[in-house]
Amino acid sequence: MAKCAFLGLGVMGGPMARHLAQKGHDVTVWNRTREKADTWVVKTGAGKTAATPAAAIAGADFIFMCLGDDPDVEAVFADFAPSLKVGQVVADHTTASAGLARMLGEAAAAKGAGFVDAPVSGGQAGAENGQLTVMCGGDEATFAKVEPVMRAYSKQITLIGEIGAGQLAKSVNQICIAGVVQGIAEGLHFARKNGLDEAKVIEAISAGAAQSWQMQNRWKTMVEGKFDFGFAVDWMRKDLRIALDAARSSGASLPLTSLIDQFYADVQADGHGRWDTSSLISRLNR
Repeated sequence: MAKCAFLGLGVMGGPMARHLAQKGHDVTVWNRTREKADTWVVKTGAGKTAATPAAAIAGADFIFMCLGDDPDVEAVFADFAPSLKVGQVVADHTTASAGLARMLGEAAAAKGAGFVDAPVSGGQAGAENGQLTVMCGGDEATFAKVEPVMRAYSKQITLIGEIGAGQLAKSVNQICIAGVVQGIAEGLHFARKNGLDEAKVIEAISAGAAQSWQMQNRWKTMVEGKFDFGFAVDWMRKDLRIALDAARSSGASLPLTSLIDQFYADVQADGHGRWDTSSLISRLNR
């Protein structure tokens, strides 16, 4: 079993760290709010807390981060970077920019440490159930070291390419989700406006080419106007910002994603940034 440091105990990081501990790994946790870290130790009955990121990584084989955005990752990495030792591996599960991943990879390599950017998909439910999908960027040797440990909370782990490729793949994931959710929102809105029974429509079309995870799991709550079931609009807009920035840098054209990002901005403007991403239908039905 490995000695691990886990930095960031939010709705994703907390359950991921718990799965590591439950699989027998030695886990030291740090969170910006110390009380949350203390509560994690009490609830899991495992692991221990550290006062700083640098203290958390002392003696760790693997260092996992699951934070909010680029500035959070930069600040936490800067705290522990001087303490990195040869052979340690840093895996960043934050959805952040590919450019930052490459920068951190270079900084880790200068200390003789490995780095993998490893954003996840599957939402809070996936984290709670240990069923996340992990998209990784890094060299094969470093990936081979950390992949068995990440299995504690994952159902699928794929090395996409070099450092930064994991973050770019996560952008692909978010681009696809945004388009699917908007399509379902418009379909259900159209059904309502034309007096159709939404349940019967979904029964008819979900066995065919229109079927998707979003349709299967979100159509009913979308019709009922319930939007407290996962990934928040605020976080989706952060992820789409990263994707659109990368698109501008690479020359990729994302006209639909740009439009849907503005639709999510409308939901935010209505005061519902904490609603889940299926709330796109709210702006059509209001």
